[in-house]
Amino acid sequence: MLLSGSVQKGRRYETSGLVEGQYQPGSRGRVLRNLLGITMKREMNRTELEEQLRAMAELVDRYDRNHRFTADDIRGIHRVWLGTVFAWAGEYRKVNLVKDEFPFAAANQIPRLMAALEKNILKKYTPCRSGSIEEIVRALAVVHTELVLIHPFREGNGRVARMLATLMSLQAGLPALDFGGVRGWKRRGYFAAVQAGMKDDYRPMERIFISVIRRTSRKRT
Repeated sequence: MLLSGSVQKGRRYETSGLVEGQYQPGSRGRVLRNLLGITMKREMNRTELEEQLRAMAELVDRYDRNHRFTADDIRGIHRVWLGTVFAWAGEYRKVNLVKDEFPFAAANQIPRLMAALEKNILKKYTPCRSGSIEEIVRALAVVHTELVLIHPFREGNGRVARMLATLMSLQAGLPALDFGGVRGWKRRGYFAAVQAGMKDDYRPMERIFISVIRRTSRKRT
């Protein structure tokens, strides 16, 4: 766990005066201020998905199986995906975020935490080319959990973490991961797995990745 001493409680969003915390006029507080003038949540969801698919195709060509990921790469993934949508894409958030009373890393600690993620986690687990499936699953679980706990961006942290996991799985010779099964009640188990990472317990997230890999393999047969 990288977050020791860095997480603080507070209001759900501390957004006063920050562009990344503002909502698009006319959206009734449902859509963040964006470069496309989108006011409907459904349209924003569709746009983000389309941009994610485009970004993944670009990123697969950018990072080969020998690439060691860095904090700047993670910022780049976010920027490639959402750069046409949000002015702050690829920039670390400056607002504190809380989900279901669980506070993610304090905004002012994110640069330090991302540097530690690069030095202690990404350097150890990428490139993801370990021979055994157990080692691959461990690498995916640790990187994913630690990145989500930091939550470096205002929006899209889980999806960036899944995009990175997919790029790592491709390095390991696995197919692009299908996370479609992590929904509904299973999302509660996923969030519990993220929280377990606070105590350096990555086994719940390992079980989730085993399930994701199995689902991916079944869909390919």
